[in-house]
Amino acid sequence: MTASRVLVLNSGSSSVKYQLLDMADRSRLATGLVERIGEETSRLVHEPLTGPAAAGGKREPVGPIADHEAALKAVAAELAADGTGLDSPELAAVGHRVVHGGTRFTRPTVIDDEVLAEIRKLIPLAPLHNPANVTGIEVARSLRSDIPQVAVFDTAFHSTMPEHVARYAIDAGTADAYSIRRYGFHGTSHAYVSRATAALLGRPVEDVNVIVLHLGNGASASAVRGGVCVETSMGMTPLEGLVMGTRSGDLDPAVVFHLARVGGLSVDEIDSLLNKKSGLLGMCGDNDMREVLRRAGEGDETARLAFEAYVHRLKKYIGAYSAVLGRVDAVAFTAGVGENAHQVREAALDGLTELGLALDLEANAARSPQPRLISADHARVAVAVVPTDEELEIATQTYALVTR
Repeated sequence: MTASRVLVLNSGSSSVKYQLLDMADRSRLATGLVERIGEETSRLVHEPLTGPAAAGGKREPVGPIADHEAALKAVAAELAADGTGLDSPELAAVGHRVVHGGTRFTRPTVIDDEVLAEIRKLIPLAPLHNPANVTGIEVARSLRSDIPQVAVFDTAFHSTMPEHVARYAIDAGTADAYSIRRYGFHGTSHAYVSRATAALLGRPVEDVNVIVLHLGNGASASAVRGGVCVETSMGMTPLEGLVMGTRSGDLDPAVVFHLARVGGLSVDEIDSLLNKKSGLLGMCGDNDMREVLRRAGEGDETARLAFEAYVHRLKKYIGAYSAVLGRVDAVAFTAGVGENAHQVREAALDGLTELGLALDLEANAARSPQPRLISADHARVAVAVVPTDEELEIATQTYALVTR
């Protein structure tokens, strides 16, 4: 029997998201979430998706979950109850989402002690994410040290950006000393969606230029030429770029100096302001696009202003990336807002007919969980809605690495 299962782990500071996939047919066997780890209200929600266990639906075992080790042991117990435990000979590998790979990691990598040490060194570039990613790796390795553990990096897909794109125009010595450059994030989503868009068009990925708009609470855009990323909106951190749920996106750097000198805010206070209290939340008090749209529809002017700022930034990036690519074959919307908010798609593309973009308004307004084209028949550039699948992308990259 050839081992074909991959367990995908996304370890956050107080949570673990996971999926078990069988790469023989790319099917999902189970999915789940451990949240509020270390709190009295911690919980595990596990859903078997195949076999006899699936008939019982979701399970929520009761009991506190003290730390990540307890969380992963609880996940292992639930999988074992399904007959798909971590001790199964069918488990080929564990794939870990790691947010920041710096310039060192530009492709999926089998984790050993040296690799883990290098990921730890990158913690200053992703202090909120990489520590939790490291913890998940350490615990998973202790539970199954005999199978490959693979790191798949959010930044890797964007490592193909030309140097003149990745560099900021600051003193080169300072930039090199502190690893200051554009890295980009949401890479697994941009990789998956750019390939899926080419497949939707029935063309080889090498022949297709795509602008991918990953619009969730965090949001980013990328320009992908023939399957290769040549530009992305997020930078050294996920703060740069589009207006997001709680992040400001693009901002004059002197705003930071002004807040410190005139407002008396500390570095940590400014960091919190721009990352956690800005974007849609900062402008209107809601970071959920559904609420913003509802309020704007009822005449709330602050919600309307926030929506217009969000859409305006999208238009700027679509126009800029059209110039970067020269020829655009498709614009693809993905993630929670991109897949579900037809008003955002319509507003973002309104007035862009000179760029070859036009929507079929009826197709745009129709809801569907399937990848689909929503562009007008006469449009020169296709517009697609492509549900992202970052877990499948991580599993695909992991399995390809361990079986090649």
